[in-house]
Amino acid sequence: MAEPVALIVDDNGPMAEVLAEMLQVFQLKSITVQDGETALRSLNEAEICLVITDIRMPKMSGVELLRSIKAQNPDLPVVVISGYSLAPEDDKTVRSIADGFLNKPFKMEDIQALLERLNN
Repeated sequence: MAEPVALIVDDNGPMAEVLAEMLQVFQLKSITVQDGETALRSLNEAEICLVITDIRMPKMSGVELLRSIKAQNPDLPVVVISGYSLAPEDDKTVRSIADGFLNKPFKMEDIQALLERLNN
């Protein structure tokens, strides 16, 4: 059985790599992709235990990805990250179906608190 990994979805490669390194501190391996379409394919190719997605991305927004993942796998934790204020409709969706939200820039303590909350 493959070891579970986190899927990081962010079109900003350096930001995705920083987040991957932060997760590694907590013994959580990750893979990174740059758009929602690739993320959806990745869900079928690896044992994903957590999805962390940016809001603003090409091809598919993070909110569209969130909706798609939750429709297919409602128990898979999905956390949304953004450096911008959310539009009211997106904010409502994130609050109702996402398993967490992190504002960029986030700190190691934010990641730790998120992982602890998701594991309880």
